[in-house]
Amino acid sequence: MSRRCRRGSTVSAVSSVASVRRLAGEALRCPEPADKAPMIAELVELAVGLDAAAEGIAVVGDDEVDVLDPRDVGRPHRIDLVAPRDLKRRTWGTEAGRFATLHALAHIEANAVNLALDAAHRFGAMPPAFTVDWIRVAAEELSHFEALGERLTVLGGSYGDLAAHDGLWDIAVRTAHDVGARMALVPLVFEARGLDVTPGLIERFERHGDDASAAVLRVVLRDEIGHVEVGSRWFTHVCTERALDPIPEFERLVAEYSLLLVPPFNVEARCAAGFSVDDLHRWEAEFLGSRGSPSSTTGA
Repeated sequence: MSRRCRRGSTVSAVSSVASVRRLAGEALRCPEPADKAPMIAELVELAVGLDAAAEGIAVVGDDEVDVLDPRDVGRPHRIDLVAPRDLKRRTWGTEAGRFATLHALAHIEANAVNLALDAAHRFGAMPPAFTVDWIRVAAEELSHFEALGERLTVLGGSYGDLAAHDGLWDIAVRTAHDVGARMALVPLVFEARGLDVTPGLIERFERHGDDASAAVLRVVLRDEIGHVEVGSRWFTHVCTERALDPIPEFERLVAEYSLLLVPPFNVEARCAAGFSVDDLHRWEAEFLGSRGSPSSTTGA
């Protein structure tokens, strides 16, 4: 397969898991989200065909797809990736501070596009419906990135103007070997944290008169509930296939990867995404018992 990034494709209209996974891999190689867009549009069309015929399609082995090393994924050229401690802090009450927040969110969405594409590309042993789900997620994540990019433009800048950290993609690299770990930790820890913090960001933007950015984040929040639910559903599927109890296995993976479930939780959104209110209350009590008070630190 060519490593050259292309705008558009000539893939046969006959949908197959292999063709979708290959094109997802090619989209992953593209550094710029804008260059991924036409391929993601085609992937969505292919996914419609896969969805319609999913019950009659066999699983595609990795010997039929040149699976990309996650460290070789294309990254935007202008982004300066630094350690979290090296990111400059900006005051929320300034336009520069609000720009920095939108830029950080755009960076998360750029990573989320790659994460969804990578799930569709990488895990060939999963049912075709898994591939379909993550292609649809990739398209929605791209729309979030584009909407946030428009807000950055209105504020006089663009994505790449500020440095960013790479914590979200680091966990993608660390879970590339295991679909169970990927489903548990990316959607159910990192992305679920967004469900907790986004309502507060919406309120802050509104308080500072930026209703347009708040409106974008409302769409992001609505869609991310569905994305976390996709992760929850497929994590449960993997656990069922492996004869594992999902909750103890989730907690084991969180501990193994040295991650935290940080309250306060957006209980309504998390329950809509597949979490149990009893588990959320228990995790909050455990966190408070070990740390003393809730934290507003984000997971991504």
